Order: sequence, then structure tokens, then C-alpha cells
Amino acid sequence: MPGASAFNALRAAGALTAALVLAGCGDKPAPVAAPPTAAPAAWQVEETFGVGENAYVRSFSVDAKSNRLWVGTSIGVLGIDLASREVKDTFTRQQGLANEYVFAIANDQQGNTWFGTNGGGVSRYRDGEWRTFFPMHGLADYWVYAFGEQSSGALWIGTWYGVSRFDRDGKFTNYVKELVNEWVYGIGVDSKDRVWFGTEGGISMYDGTQWQAWTHADGLGAPNSDNRPLSVNTGPGTRARHDPGVFTGGETTYNPNYVFTVHVRADDTIWAGTWGGGVSIFDGRRWRNYTTADGLAGNIVFSIAEDDSGTLWFGTDSGLSRFDGKTWQTLTRRDGLIGNTIYAVAAAPGNQIWVGMRGGVNVVAQVESRAVVK
Repeated sequence: MPGASAFNALRAAGALTAALVLAGCGDKPAPVAAPPTAAPAAWQVEETFGVGENAYVRSFSVDAKSNRLWVGTSIGVLGIDLASREVKDTFTRQQGLANEYVFAIANDQQGNTWFGTNGGGVSRYRDGEWRTFFPMHGLADYWVYAFGEQSSGALWIGTWYGVSRFDRDGKFTNYVKELVNEWVYGIGVDSKDRVWFGTEGGISMYDGTQWQAWTHADGLGAPNSDNRPLSVNTGPGTRARHDPGVFTGGETTYNPNYVFTVHVRADDTIWAGTWGGGVSIFDGRRWRNYTTADGLAGNIVFSIAEDDSGTLWFGTDSGLSRFDGKTWQTLTRRDGLIGNTIYAVAAAPGNQIWVGMRGGVNVVAQVESRAVVK
């Protein structure tokens, strides 16, 4: 089992407890009397990595230069070699990470890897060297949820108190009142170097000169088809009243303005995952939405990724969805996933889809189906 020894070694290090389990691929096909024809390849759970029952996998980042997948969890960071699927790096506070709970990861043009943490600011890593940035250095806040890089190398950092732009000269510039809402969860950069921000109060965009914003009133987020209770967390406020789980009376709430993730496609369409309003798509003129009525697994969307073929993957509160532009496919616990609430999705080279949730990581791959006879 590739990577098993590396994962087990983490237990001795006291950093992350994990075990690698190879998911079964089903029974062998029965013999057929006539020459078979190949059925279309199906997407299935190929491998499962455990990180502990009460640990959460919240973020991924693919580093093409080193062929590594960085995995951000609630108990530290793993660096996995994508070829062997073995753990090559384990980061906690002991190694230099500011805080073990990592919500966001990014690899910049200069070869740095950035880790956004829950209350510990931002840690930057390169070639064994660490540097951590706090508000005392100019960072907007200690709670960091998103990164986005422009072609100039300027790194945008989304926090719970606005966004910080970190230029290559090491200068921070912060923006709060310019945003539609101060709680920033997703960042995307388009081909024109415009920066798109997903917040708890809608979408903001900065083109280098002007700011623009969109909310549910403009079509962001679908109507409340699930009849969830409305969220009260819709505007700026204090951290004390903020609950990222957004529960009311034990039920998940509805806030279509709450954008948890932003993905920009090559054609500059903006895909935004909302809290209860499904996935919203902006083509530069108007918003349209996909929900469970269209085939999406769940209407709370935490993450979006795009694979080599241009197919989109969505991590939702009710499973993993795949959309090729025409048809939907959903994978859930019944298909071998560790759980149904998917916080992170990454598309690695070779169409390896990495899926993060409470308890661990699944690798989803295209597996040739058994032959069928016409």
C-alpha cells in the first residue's frame, strides 16, 4: 500500500495520526459469451487516507513544480508526493507552522508555499525556511481563509477583517470598507487580473481602479428551495457573533450571499459556491444558478475544482458532484467516501481528484467499467 509507512510514522511524531486504506474496486466481472464492448469509464473512490476521526481536512493546493499536494487539516499540514502518494512533509507548530488549523494554502510564482491559519496569521515556507506574518506586520487579521495571486506576483489574502494585498516588496495594503462584507472566504483572479472576492455578504470585484459588488438581489444564489431558516449573519459584525457553521435551532441556514469559494474558469466565467443557494455562475452580464434540482449533490457548496479535461468538481454538504457541462454525477458515503460533507477538492495532474472531509481524504479516479455486451 503506497504511503502506508509514511502515514504511520506520523503517529510516532505526534503530529497527525493516519492510516492508508486501499478502497476495493468490486468483484471481478463474470465471463460473457459474446465479444464484449467497453463501457464508459466510471469515477470511483480509488484510495482512502485517514487523518483521525475528529480531524478535518479543510484545504488543498497542488504544487506543479514539486509535484506535491499540500493538505491543510485541523491538526497540521501534509505534503504528499503525487507520483508515489507518500507523505514527504509534515508540518505543525514544532516545524514552524503558526497554527495547526489550516484553512487555506497557496503556491506563489516565487516558489513559496503560504498557509492561512485559524487565529495564527499566515505562515510562508520555502526550502526549509519559515516566516510568519501577523497584524503587527501589516496583515489584516489573524484568521485567514483564502489566497489569490495576480500576474504581478501580488498576493491577496482573505481574512475575517477584509483583504490584504502583499506585494513583492513585502508591503501590505488592507481593504475593508471597499468590500461588500468584511468576512472573506474565497478569492479568484481572472485573465484581466481582476480580483474576485467571495464574502459572507456577496461577491466583490476589484479591477485595479474600481470596486464592484453583487448580492442575491442581483441573482447571486438560488431561491431557498430547501426551506432552510434564514441566517442572521448577513452583514459586517463582530467575531463573537460569527459562526462559520451557521446553524439555527440545529438546522443549517440559508444565506445565498454567503460565498464560501470562488473559481475562475479560462473563459473568465465566475463560479461561486454559496451557503444554501447552490452554485452561481457569472458570465459578465448576469448570474445563473445550479442547485439540487439540476443535479448538484447539495446546495451548500464549500469548494470547487477543475480537472485537466475542464470538468468541474463541487464539494457540498451532501456529497461530491462532477459536472462536465452536460451531465452530473454524484459520489457519497454509499460510493465509498469517508463522509458526505466535502470541505476541500483538488484536481491533480492525471485527473486525480482529491477530496477532503472530516476524518480524512479520498482519491477519486476514473476506473474502467466491466465490459458489457450489446
